[in-house]
Amino acid sequence: MPDFPADPTTPQSVQSGLSTNAAGTLAYVTIIPAIIFLVAEPYNKNSFVRFHSWQSIFLGIAMFAADIVLSFIPVVGWLLIPFVMLGFLIVWIICMMKAYKGERFKLPVIGNFAEQQAGQ
Repeated sequence: MPDFPADPTTPQSVQSGLSTNAAGTLAYVTIIPAIIFLVAEPYNKNSFVRFHSWQSIFLGIAMFAADIVLSFIPVVGWLLIPFVMLGFLIVWIICMMKAYKGERFKLPVIGNFAEQQAGQ
């Protein structure tokens, strides 16, 4: 077969990876992707991904702390756990949607800590 020159209009190999919006959204899935994005090379330099990764970690810590505190309060705490966790689920979904849209949605207290850790 004859060797034809490459067509200059066809794209060469493109480096594959996630967009910043997708990475920011995936940071909320669990704490593991958030930690990976904080140490992985192309994403740890992006302030948007770092912010959402840190906010995801702090949201997970707040959810865990609320669950522990409420589990030690007899009856009333046990009755409140499902409602508080539902609230955390709603906030978690909102954060994922905002990150997917490319917005830097800052939660009231947690967002300030995330901004500090992201270096803003």
